[in-house]
Amino acid sequence: MRFLFWGTLIILVLVRIFLTKPIYPEGKMVRVRGTVREEPIKYDYQQKINLLGLKVFLPKFPEISYGDKIIVEGVVKEGKLEGAELVRLEKSRGLLANVREKIIGFYKKSLPEPHASLIAGITLGAKGEIPPLFWKDLTRTGLAHVVVASGSNVSLVGGFLLGVFTLFFARGVVIPLILLAIWLYAALAGLEAPIIRAAVMGSIAFSAQAAGKLSSAWRALVLAALVMLIVKPEWVNDLGFILSFVATSCLILFQGRIGKFFRKVPDILREGLSSSLAAQIGVTPILFVTFGQFNLLSPIANALVLWTVPLIMAISGVAGLLGLVLPGLGRLVLYLAYPLTGWFIFINTLFAK
Repeated sequence: MRFLFWGTLIILVLVRIFLTKPIYPEGKMVRVRGTVREEPIKYDYQQKINLLGLKVFLPKFPEISYGDKIIVEGVVKEGKLEGAELVRLEKSRGLLANVREKIIGFYKKSLPEPHASLIAGITLGAKGEIPPLFWKDLTRTGLAHVVVASGSNVSLVGGFLLGVFTLFFARGVVIPLILLAIWLYAALAGLEAPIIRAAVMGSIAFSAQAAGKLSSAWRALVLAALVMLIVKPEWVNDLGFILSFVATSCLILFQGRIGKFFRKVPDILREGLSSSLAAQIGVTPILFVTFGQFNLLSPIANALVLWTVPLIMAISGVAGLLGLVLPGLGRLVLYLAYPLTGWFIFINTLFAK
């Protein structure tokens, strides 16, 4: 029965990949219509959008946001839409997209750059808000992965709410509430590959916990991969998807072993150092082959800032929600994150030189 279950999932993935993959005529002019499912990346004079398997570069204005519906025209060349022109832009009117934009706007009004964009990136995965020069330094130091919402954010949301909900609700009610909260956060954070992977894994883990069964990390990881590829088959060639799963696999395999070598390192640094080194065992070769990018000091930089991420996320998350109804109080709470983001920016600048 188990083999039938996994075999069926694998067949569904293969069918989805081969039958639903868009076929674009190379070198031909095409018109592509779709919804923006990932936060656009902003540069000095342009913005990059991933749309239905194509990389699309458009002028910086009008600004395109997550959830917008667009129509673009251009010539297909090696997975890119060259000479792309925006034919139509329909701004998103979804409730979650509007809430997301209002929270990001609150951060920008309350703090200077790059503090505001750093908080927006860590809390909501809004990497498109990060200034180009700051983003360049983040990629150089190997800290770019920290400033986008990821699986660790989903884990923090689930763990925090588990502690809160158990104080007020019966166990039978707690798990469904946590699952709802996890997917609401995933939608707010942009529903990108790492977030969906973590949301699927978190849902499996909490559901198994409710049923009184232990969830295998490997089983959850593979199931998350298959479910994601059934829903979004184009992710099979997505570098972010591949890096996310390679990094998670390496964490499962190596983090515990690596941590034993750093027993004398303070707890506040040991977790970040061991997780960073474990992830980079798999990620570094891929980045080097793809971009020729490698920073020997990246694990140290990660160890020095990773401890700030859960604190920044907790403070800015509460502040963002308060900012929707009580901006003054929300701003006071948000100021508590300023020393933490200041430390993060200092370390990033130091290691980027």
